[in-house]
Amino acid sequence: MRKHNGMRPQDVVILLKLFSIQGDDWQLQPLSNSLRISTAEISLSLNRSKAAGLVDYSRKRPNRLSIMEFLAHGVKYVFPQEPGRIIRGMLTAHSHPFMKEHIRSENNYVWADHESEFMGESIEPFYEKQIDAAKEDPLLYKLLALVDVIRVGRAREIAIAKDELNRMLSQ
Repeated sequence: MRKHNGMRPQDVVILLKLFSIQGDDWQLQPLSNSLRISTAEISLSLNRSKAAGLVDYSRKRPNRLSIMEFLAHGVKYVFPQEPGRIIRGMLTAHSHPFMKEHIRSENNYVWADHESEFMGESIEPFYEKQIDAAKEDPLLYKLLALVDVIRVGRAREIAIAKDELNRMLSQ
């Protein structure tokens, strides 16, 4: 196994996709196809996650508690985000429909997507094809939006997002 040189942004998405699949029988090729990331990069990512204690690769099982700890306490420091200019895009963070049920806000946060009808402050996705993957997988989309809340939200929003992430990752 190669030396661990730190997590990469797409590693977060790959870890969340493992929960979105909802089973222990994940294969590299279907992960690659659904996320639009090469199988080689999926493999390297899983090796980085294994080295970080986030995945038990031999049993094909994500380490839920370790991942939750990383998302709750580390992701905003490892992959910080500052909302950018107003653009057209896909709703994320507290603008995601789930969070809208709990938080009222006049501001929207979005991932750039010229096909979308929504306008808001831009949030950089973890990798280029993330929006396409999220459009095809509503569960992954919700997980990613909740992680964006942790990256850019306020204390109350973050608490709601962490509670929902914990609930979703426990299923």
